[in-house]
Amino acid sequence: MAIEPPDELIQLQHASDAAHAAVRADPTPEAWAAWRDRAGEVQAAVTAHALEIGKPRNEVEAAVKKAARHPAGS
Repeated sequence: MAIEPPDELIQLQHASDAAHAAVRADPTPEAWAAWRDRAGEVQAAVTAHALEIGKPRNEVEAAVKKAARHPAGS
């Protein structure tokens, strides 16, 4: 059965991806800090969700990244 991540996790991943893009465009210490913060939020939320649904954390993370970066129909 496929893991369907909640919209909240997908939005957190989008925020982390945007922060990463900002680092690539202008790698200032502030941009790096923002990316670390967003990535940490995603990791914590993925871990909590994996525990909640009883699925392996890495599978949940992969499902979140896939849903955020390759939405169905695109």
